[in-house]
Amino acid sequence: MSQDTQPRIRIRGLRKGFGDKLVLDGIDLDIMPGESMTVIGMSGSGKSVLIKCILGLMKPDAGEVLVDGENWLALDEAEQLGRMRRVGMLFQGAALFDSLPVWENVAFALLHHGESREAARSRATEVLDWVDLPGIEDRMPAELSGGMAKRVGLARAICHRPDIVFFDEPTTGLDPIMSDVINHLIVRLHHDFDSTIVTITHDMKSAMAISDTITMLANARIHRQMPANALQSDRDPVVRQFVEGRAEGPINVSEHNGAGT
Repeated sequence: MSQDTQPRIRIRGLRKGFGDKLVLDGIDLDIMPGESMTVIGMSGSGKSVLIKCILGLMKPDAGEVLVDGENWLALDEAEQLGRMRRVGMLFQGAALFDSLPVWENVAFALLHHGESREAARSRATEVLDWVDLPGIEDRMPAELSGGMAKRVGLARAICHRPDIVFFDEPTTGLDPIMSDVINHLIVRLHHDFDSTIVTITHDMKSAMAISDTITMLANARIHRQMPANALQSDRDPVVRQFVEGRAEGPINVSEHNGAGT
């Protein structure tokens, strides 16, 4: 992790509700430069809503999201789009464009911002090699396995050299071996480029493998924060129930009926 003392992302007083359901209730959170933080919690606890608010994809009801001291929520649309060049995102289903070959999927952001096709393809080839997928530049997404598609999605997330990368359930739908491959690639990204990484996952093995810090949301608030290596030994009953996957216990199961994940 970087030794910088100022947070890369600072969230203060973030609130978001849907009708009478309060999903985020005054979230305060600091994510440091070069930190890999994973957010866990039951379905409906607000994990995806939190990420969407950080990215500007959803407008919170109150609060601030500061990136290197700048309040991204106060930016106009053009300014937000400009700042998004700093951000990479791997979606849960990889979200590849079926009509584009792999290299154009990977280089999509570069092409959108005016990079020449030759330079964009060269960079796409470079990052495809980095995710251990050499020689597939001209394949179509339909020709890829689930694990390959996920790695292509990771290549696209980092192709434009972002310094902040978000992962939404990066191992969902993958077999244990391919899940481990993705975990190792996220760790490599963290170490090779000192990226600031924010991940949402229900996969506890993945959370412990890729994270410096784990943050748990429950009842619309931050319930617990801890170093990743303390997760298995943490005795908090809500944490233990979630980690062990037990239906009975202290968590209010009505959270499952909330908006967002």
